[in-house]
Amino acid sequence: MNVKFKKILSFGVVLASVGLILTACSGKKSGQSANKDTKHGIALITDENGVDDHSFNQAAWAGFKAYGKEHGLSRGKGGYQYFQSSSAADFTPNFDQAATAGYQTIFGVGYQLADAVKQAAKKNPKKNFVIIDSVDSGIKNVASATFESNQASYLGGLAAAYTTKTNKVGFIGGAKSSIIDLFEAGFKQGVADGAKALHKKISVQTQYIGNFTSTDKAKSIAQSMYANRADIIYQAAGNAGNGVFQEGKDYNQARPAAKKVWVIGVDVDQSNLGNYKSKDGKKENFTLTSVLKGLDVATKSIANDAYNGKFPGGKHLVYSLKGNGVSITKGNLNAKTWAAVQKARQQIIDGKIKVATAPTK
Repeated sequence: MNVKFKKILSFGVVLASVGLILTACSGKKSGQSANKDTKHGIALITDENGVDDHSFNQAAWAGFKAYGKEHGLSRGKGGYQYFQSSSAADFTPNFDQAATAGYQTIFGVGYQLADAVKQAAKKNPKKNFVIIDSVDSGIKNVASATFESNQASYLGGLAAAYTTKTNKVGFIGGAKSSIIDLFEAGFKQGVADGAKALHKKISVQTQYIGNFTSTDKAKSIAQSMYANRADIIYQAAGNAGNGVFQEGKDYNQARPAAKKVWVIGVDVDQSNLGNYKSKDGKKENFTLTSVLKGLDVATKSIANDAYNGKFPGGKHLVYSLKGNGVSITKGNLNAKTWAAVQKARQQIIDGKIKVATAPTK
């Protein structure tokens, strides 16, 4: 074999290898698997915001990584993996791909994936499926997980009432739905109760983006609210909420630290998104607190149940303040505010405060 032919052959092998790698990465972030036992594999099907949304999907993925660490499992077949969706058209193909790849317990993150979960469960009756933020009752191999986000949002509203200097705050939602209603309802009730306790009158500006992806629109809405003297905005908008943080940073960088405005984060601890340098040169942070939706708690718990042969198929699991299924971070809350938040948290758990599930008209 001459040298020239050897080079051509080697180049062909390299191209073939690259082709295989690209094929393996299609529709997901792939990882090398060293898992010998494949019966405990779990897969995450994201919504169109992807796994690095600093919010909903990222929280769920954190639970996956914790599950893998606890059981000595790595990313890949027999361990844990995610399949990323670019649009709703990817939901069903991603469920099919995860099932074909051998994952035993497959999670759909978000109510938008409810129909795709039903279809996949019927196609694969021997596999486990989980729908987050929706309820598929009566399907034996589907577990449903929802969150009492209104409870944690109440605490966020209370924190806003104790912190605001202008007595104007804002709420920015993603797409209008019963899920986001929980966030709006809890926040508004928390603001109202806080205002009453402090003998203040606080108004809440409310606006919806219409989706969970438009960061530019979210930024524009936040700009209008800050211009209208709101000094705290709570965003429940998934990936689009990053636009609220962008506006918060732009706005605060042009002001002295003493006149900062705030953002309340959602789903995961978003304190890192609030870092900035003020006009007077100080390193500051404008994430007041973050309202946590315990997707990491839920995904890890359900995955562990499946691992132990106790998958809660056909059941509706509800996560609340009790057990930290939802919660709130201390963030930049002062001692007085944090004490009020902790007192209210226990009152909600004890049933002394009932938090609404739908916003008042």
